[in-house]
Amino acid sequence: MTKGEFVAKLMESAGITKKQAEQVFSAFVQTIKGALLKNERIALTGLGSFYSIERKARKGRNPRTGAEIKIPARKAVKFSAAGPVKSALNQAKKVQAKTTKKKK
Repeated sequence: MTKGEFVAKLMESAGITKKQAEQVFSAFVQTIKGALLKNERIALTGLGSFYSIERKARKGRNPRTGAEIKIPARKAVKFSAAGPVKSALNQAKKVQAKTTKKKK
């Protein structure tokens, strides 16, 4: 789903204008970005948590040449899905697997 599609769904479900939906989306993204920059964990009940991690410097290989390269330390963002989201995703896989088996 793209930003435009998300804004359209937000507009429909909340009964607001497109401009308002874009403002809500932008405020949401800016709030999460600001919290991550402060190394805060964002826990959204029913959805999951966003948090930042420190990745250590390490050695890697250039896949084209095979030459060893040094990958510098950096920060990254992680997302951990909440239990209900994980369950819903796994239920969808089970239903899909069952319908695939029946068609064969």
